[in-house]
Amino acid sequence: MNHLLYLRTFLETYRAGSLTRAAERLGITQPAASGHLSALETMLGKPLFLRQARGVKPTPAADDLARSIAANLDGIEATMSAARARSSQLTGTVHLVGPAEYLSAQIAPALAPLTAEGLRFRIQTGNRERIYAALEDGQADLAVTASKPDGQQFGFAKLDTERLVLVAAPEIVARAKARIVTADFLCGLPCIAYDETLSLVRPFFDHVLGKAPDMQAVATAPDLRILIGMAEAGTGWTVLPDYLCADALAAGRLVELRTAKPGPDNALYLAWNKSALRHPRVVHVRDFLLQSVSEAG
Repeated sequence: MNHLLYLRTFLETYRAGSLTRAAERLGITQPAASGHLSALETMLGKPLFLRQARGVKPTPAADDLARSIAANLDGIEATMSAARARSSQLTGTVHLVGPAEYLSAQIAPALAPLTAEGLRFRIQTGNRERIYAALEDGQADLAVTASKPDGQQFGFAKLDTERLVLVAAPEIVARAKARIVTADFLCGLPCIAYDETLSLVRPFFDHVLGKAPDMQAVATAPDLRILIGMAEAGTGWTVLPDYLCADALAAGRLVELRTAKPGPDNALYLAWNKSALRHPRVVHVRDFLLQSVSEAG
């Protein structure tokens, strides 16, 4: 059975790009991890990594081996963890990362039953780069992301769907006089956005209006909840995910501007660091969130 242990150490090292980091994730010493790799290289009769000043570089043989074993080894790890999750009391900490707005509105409220079971959570927020960096570095076990993850590097499943909605305060919407709005009309009004690149606004324009937004935001804030408050105050129009502005629309604090077709739908994914699935608590939280969000939808 030692070859399975060696393969596990190999795959973790391959993904981490560092023997030290792989050993930390596996909970073994670096000399032990090095011994596993040496034994595997002896069994295969070829080197798997080139040692460098900072980390290791896989050889072509390592690339071939990783492609051959990754799916099967990940499946075994996940199956064993799921079995342990069903048969044992779960304890420990699960690290989550994702967009602050979605975590606040959809994920955080769902965690109460899990904390009652004895699990602890450490939640981080950030943009796309920070989310993937946290997953890659092993700082996060699970992540919510609006971009489809790389299946070779991470495990993932579709979690939810959001629709982008064009909204503004009633007094701004009144200027449209119930007409279907155009790009020129919107460019003549103040816009508020997540950032200078007009995230969310740009894909809405591309999908609904068929052109790029030719404007500069009067205000930006890297938290969509701030944009809601500014929009309600009449600062300008903006584009928001439907789940985030539903209450403001229902209360009449915001109104949806009429367009020729609805805004685009974006898929949201739950992604995980594959090595984290050896911990039953991570498998349990992953499965719970996928089910609870599906039922809520």
